[in-house]
Amino acid sequence: MSEKIEGSGSGENEFPEFTSLSRISEAMQGNGVTRLYVKKLAPNDNSKNQVYLGGSFDVLNIIPFGDITVDINRRISKRDRFKSNMKLCWINSEGRVSVAPHAQLILYPKYPEVRMSGFLKGCDDAPSEVMTNRYENRLLFLGIKPDGTMLAHATLPSNPVYKEIEETVLEERGVFLDIPLGIDNITKSNRQLLIDILKSIHDRGWLDSVRLNANGEFIPCHAMQCGGYTLEALLGITPNGYAEPDFMGWEIKQHGVKNFEKPLSGGPITIMTPEPTGGLYKDGGANKFIRTYGYKDRRGIPDRLNFGGIYKVGKTTEITGLKTSLIGFDLETGKFDKIDGGLHLIGPNDESVAMWSFAALLELWNRKHAKAVYIPSKLRLEPKRQYCYGHLIELGEGTNFERFITAMAHGYIYLDPALKMENASSSKPKIKKRNQFRIKPKQLSRLYKSFEQVNLSEIR
Repeated sequence: MSEKIEGSGSGENEFPEFTSLSRISEAMQGNGVTRLYVKKLAPNDNSKNQVYLGGSFDVLNIIPFGDITVDINRRISKRDRFKSNMKLCWINSEGRVSVAPHAQLILYPKYPEVRMSGFLKGCDDAPSEVMTNRYENRLLFLGIKPDGTMLAHATLPSNPVYKEIEETVLEERGVFLDIPLGIDNITKSNRQLLIDILKSIHDRGWLDSVRLNANGEFIPCHAMQCGGYTLEALLGITPNGYAEPDFMGWEIKQHGVKNFEKPLSGGPITIMTPEPTGGLYKDGGANKFIRTYGYKDRRGIPDRLNFGGIYKVGKTTEITGLKTSLIGFDLETGKFDKIDGGLHLIGPNDESVAMWSFAALLELWNRKHAKAVYIPSKLRLEPKRQYCYGHLIELGEGTNFERFITAMAHGYIYLDPALKMENASSSKPKIKKRNQFRIKPKQLSRLYKSFEQVNLSEIR
């Protein structure tokens, strides 16, 4: 923890409160916070009724969360729900930081709704008086650190900081107000920095195909996916399998096109590559799955089995005979009616041979794709493998899981696996696993509240 920051309490609460917005901001930044939000608490926002965070899963684009699990134990709750742990700490005006070890998010998909609970349990120094009652004009401050830890502070109605918040013009983010820290709003700053860097890359024209190795060194790249690797290398991104945004909170998505004036005219874009969480694929392994449902390589490569095809909800894929079903989501109402469901590949005996659970898809989508930029590229092979990147880019912001699942239910998002098994007749075959969820560029706007095109050539 950083050095202790002094402050004075309101006198009404055993938990010492900050009494000015500037002192709260100073303390939060001194402890590594880069984003700060405040919520005006309603009477029902308390430890008994939980704290309401929003009427959709959009809040997961703001609030860091951990592993998502399914809770369908009706002895505990009459409402099926998801749960996710939080790294939450309370900070008071004397600089003490106390961990709230049982803090968690509760996600009710049938409404949908997100609430926070367990924020007082097991915490040595928490604002119990503030968070156990129904007073009007209480405030809850949440500071977000880059590592996903949240620092919280709460104030009683008598605290003068409430009047200060009322008199300050702040941008709304769902149920929160966004309190700028430092010189600039961090979202706008990161967005502009990203645009400026992409413009400099565009202005350089044709660039050698490269990627970064684990030591951060540029090395030649000769694979099909080198357009993305080259762009990531120029942005300083080392290829990895982490489910986190690539660049300062933005997911970087490069895709090949023939005409830079038509940046959404290219082939399908891979948006995520999660492994199944259930079915034969999970229980028996990719080896057994490919041997059961794969087929001989159609180009005649000997001793090789493939598993491919296009898998859209409600359709049967001819090459494998598997049907794709979305179980647990009602497209007409847009609500989940079975939260332990997911996307299933159904075999000839109506068994699920591969399944991607809602919990796993929700966690991956909201953790990584809240903000994404789509950059068109061109490839040339002479005089050597090189790429250049277009001037028209698309920035998508404000997605949520409901948008993702709805697009999947309509067939806009589909599974396009590229699994292969080489040396299939041997006892140790070589297996490549790649389960791609893809979408055509023209359908990308369905995933975001805001989908804006930016012309890099017009930026000075």
